Order: sequence, then C-alpha cells, then structure tokens
Amino acid sequence: MTPSKTHFEIVVIGAGFAGIGFAIKLKQAGFTDFVILDEADGPGGTWHWNTYPGIAVDIPSFSYQFSFEQRPDWSRSYAKGAELKAYAEDCVHKYGLMPHLCFGYTVTAADWDDDANQWRVTLAEGDELTARFVINACGVLTRPNMPDIPGVEDFAGLTMHSSRWDHQHDLRGKKVGIIGTGASAVQIIPAIADQVEHLTVFQRTPIWCLPKPDVKLASPVQWTLQHLPGSKSALRLASQVFVEATFPVPAHYEGRLHVRRLAQRAALAYLKSQVNDPHTRKKLSPRYGLGCKRPSFHNSYLSTFNRPDVFLEATPISHITGDAVHTSGGPAHDLDVLILATGFKVMDPDNMPTYTLRGVGGVDLTDWWEGRRLQAYEGISVPGFPNHFTIFGPYGYNGSSYFALIEAQTAHILRVLRHARARAADYVEVTQEANDRFFAEMLSRQGNQIFWQSSCASANSYYFDKNGDVPLRPTTTLETAIRSRRFKLDDYAFDVRASTTFDADIREAASK
Repeated sequence: MTPSKTHFEIVVIGAGFAGIGFAIKLKQAGFTDFVILDEADGPGGTWHWNTYPGIAVDIPSFSYQFSFEQRPDWSRSYAKGAELKAYAEDCVHKYGLMPHLCFGYTVTAADWDDDANQWRVTLAEGDELTARFVINACGVLTRPNMPDIPGVEDFAGLTMHSSRWDHQHDLRGKKVGIIGTGASAVQIIPAIADQVEHLTVFQRTPIWCLPKPDVKLASPVQWTLQHLPGSKSALRLASQVFVEATFPVPAHYEGRLHVRRLAQRAALAYLKSQVNDPHTRKKLSPRYGLGCKRPSFHNSYLSTFNRPDVFLEATPISHITGDAVHTSGGPAHDLDVLILATGFKVMDPDNMPTYTLRGVGGVDLTDWWEGRRLQAYEGISVPGFPNHFTIFGPYGYNGSSYFALIEAQTAHILRVLRHARARAADYVEVTQEANDRFFAEMLSRQGNQIFWQSSCASANSYYFDKNGDVPLRPTTTLETAIRSRRFKLDDYAFDVRASTTFDADIREAASK
C-alpha cells in the first residue's frame, strides 16, 4: 500500500511486534492519523525475515505475546517461527491496522525541521513524508551483523546469513560450514545436521546451553485455556515468573543473590550428559560465568556433536578462500555452503535507529551518542530530539520478553502523547536534567549486575558496546512496567509552537 498522503500526525517506523503493539494501543487511545512504514512485504519484523530451519522462540509462548491478546492455541510451549509470524498477521487484521500499513518502504533519514516544527522523513524510494511525531519501532534484531573475516566475500559457494535464509537451495549432500554458536546457530545446527553430508561448526566462544521445557500442547490444555476463566492469566503469570528467574533477576541482581554457581553446576552436568567425547565437551564448556551473555535453551544442540558427520572447530578462523575456511595454524575446511549465524548489529549506535536521525540544529544522534555514550531517558527519549520516541532504546530492555518491553514503552509514550494532546502541545522534549538523572541511576546500579563480575571478561557478549557499557536496564520487569506509567510528566517540556497545518487538528482533538 502507498501512503495515502504526505503529512501525518504520527509516523511509526517498523511493522514488527513493536510497531504492531504500539499501533494497536495508539488507535485505541483515539489517535488515528498515523502510518506504519516497513521495508518488508509483510508484518512480523524478526519473524518475517527469519525463516531458517528450526526457528522457534526461546521464551515461553505464554510470555511471548501481548497481555491483551493471549492465544489459547499455541501448538507448543515454545512456539515455532511460523506461528509467531501468523500471530503478527492475526493482530494486524483483528485490530484493523491494514489501512495504516505501508510495506516496501525503507526509511533512510528523519530530520527535524526547526522552522516548521515537524519531522521530515526520507524514504529510499525517493519520497518524503512529514510528521508531528516519529516512533522508532525498528527493534534491534534488524540489521545482520556480517563477520569481519578476511576473504569472506571471496567464498565461491553459497553464502547466506541466518536471518536471510535462502530456501531455494537444498543442503542435502553438501559440505556445510556455519560460523557462530549463538541463539540462531543453536537452533539451526540440530535442524540441518541430518540433511547435509558434513557439517563444520566454527565456534569463537562456547555458549551456555540448558534444557528447554518445550512440549507439545495437547488439545485438552488448549481447550482449558480457551474456556476456563482465569487459566490464561494464571499460566502467563507462571511463565513470567520463570522468564524473570532465568535471566533478568540473576543478571541484574547477581551482586546480591549469588545464585550463579548452582545454575552453572546444573548446566555443566547437562553438558556432560549430552556430549560423549571429553575433548568435544571441553571445547563446548564456557570459560565465562553463566549469564554474562544470554544463555540458550535447546534439547538437541549439544547432543548433535556426537554425530560423526558434525565437527566442532574451536580454532580461530584466519581467512576464507573461494572453497574453504582456514583456521590459524590449523586445517582448512573445504565447503560447499557457508552459513553466517553471526547475529545482528545490536548495540551499534547506527542500528538504533536503523535510519539517520538528525535533531535540533541538525545534530546527528549517532554523533550525540559517540560523544556522550549510549543513553536515553527511560530507554525512550533523548534531549535535542523532540517528538521522537524509541521503543527499544538504550536502558529500555531488561532481558525479559520483548512483549513486556513493548507494552511498557508503549504505555510511556502514550502517556506523553495524551498529555501533549490535552495541552494542545506540538513540541515535546525530554529535559536534560531528567535524562542525566536517569542515566546516572542506571550506571549506579551496575555493581549488582553479573556483567561486571570478573568471570565475564572473556564472554565476548554483544551486550557490551564499544564504550564498555551494557545498556540493558538493571531492573525487574515489574519495576519497568510501574515506572512506565508513573514517571514524572515534568521530565518533559511541552510547548505550543503552532507553525504548521497540523495545529488545527491538534487543537480540535484536544477539545474533544
């Protein structure tokens, strides 16, 4: 669909679950003059682009969904990727978002126009839109991270990133190599091992892997969730407690709780029970503490390395040639297919957002962060970038379900937008004092986080940015939700500058 006009009160960038969830609540709050832009040809974001073999959510399905739109018919306790994609499509249609969605449009820049008091949004397709407010709902699992390995572009066989899987090519009978042992690789490796002739796994840093309580949900369970009052809420609460206990609490309160050693013993016992060869087991044993980077959950990843046609290469890669991956002082591995399971640009300033953002006076957000470190008030707003809000900004996400983040950030932004509408304000900017206060608070809590323990030094975690910070929110999910609804509105400056055609619309809405 092509944008119906060139001027909107609100432009939402991204049609993944962040954009979908925000748009649903935006519409319910009475805001109707908005458009959702996405470069894909359908909704779902991460679950639209990622279709690799074995893809599934790594958080229980009961938590990985909107609290206001809970499905009773998940096929498994950890849903497959296709189900998440279908869930996104169902939400779009149920809540009437299709008229607002424009697919195939890539936002390349958003520039604040000081004179017109609005954003100018530039599209790669050559168009320009203007908006009173811009919402960055791009997420961070968006831009594939390509490995910086000499010769990676010279490989003559098939190369594909895990997030852009090419289903036209059959892997059967092929010699396949996969670089990376993160969340995607943990799912891909067991899924393709019995298809290929030989699989070589190139590991830089071993990952902690724990058993996954993934079970098929029988019809009686689905019937109960659909017909028994309170059953969905009860199961969701239990799921939320499990999610909180497996990452946010131990990651952000390790300095007080000291629970890691017990969990590590259990994880190492699981590794020993799954991998027969002591040498391979040693290579798969992490040398850093559990929780320094997000652990994975899978029931057949570790045991896959028992197969004679699967080899774990832990020697660093030196370079890649047309037909092989070479290791430092080790063997060269001849390959037909090279899979790059190297994740995404997560903590890179130019990935938050995925477009160039220039605020008051033409200041570039990337430059702003380069000089001041990654920071944003409540993970949402940055001084000097008025009328712009991010659903996944620095210190916004605590490691829980993305849906908990989306709902908290949405509540915060809508509270600001409602207040602006009530005051007929067309200019909203977080104050420098509020931003500095929040940033100082986040830094003051680092002492309790696991990331700063000495055992995390060798984790190679993408949580760390180039300044050595971990811009994750060091709070519980409950605290995050409460703060999103109770922050001081005085932390924002609301102004009436009345300079564009939007003003009449704003005043009319404010009078209702």
